[in-house]
Amino acid sequence: MTKIKAEMPVLARHEGDWIGTYTLVDTSGKILDQHESHLTCQFPDNSPYPYYQINRYKWANGKQEEHQFPATYRDKILWFDTERIQGKAWEIDDSTVILWFAYKTVPEMYLYEMIQISPDNNHRARTWHWFKNHQIYQRTLIKEERLK
Repeated sequence: MTKIKAEMPVLARHEGDWIGTYTLVDTSGKILDQHESHLTCQFPDNSPYPYYQINRYKWANGKQEEHQFPATYRDKILWFDTERIQGKAWEIDDSTVILWFAYKTVPEMYLYEMIQISPDNNHRARTWHWFKNHQIYQRTLIKEERLK
């Protein structure tokens, strides 16, 4: 077992492929956007990145996006520093990972994400809280299940 899996056992339970729906809402609950997702969470061997995530998104109008998030690991924290984002993730209990990240092109904005994994490791609930100038302005609600 790798050091990251041993020291972050909740994160290790996320390994694999996940499909779901992202729903973006404003602070009054009005839906601003909705799209499908397919995420892959990996712990590659012999890589400079002990964690690697690929996010694929698809909208009803045919739009598609794919983003890759390699991460380093130290002190029981996952560290992201890509051309797109900077952030970190850590575990807070036996089913929850917290992620903080910011887009490098929007310095006044950042997000906190809470990721809950079910005891059977087949379902996830994720919530993003978007802040601009330290004020919440929208949320993303994510429901996912493991792709078998």
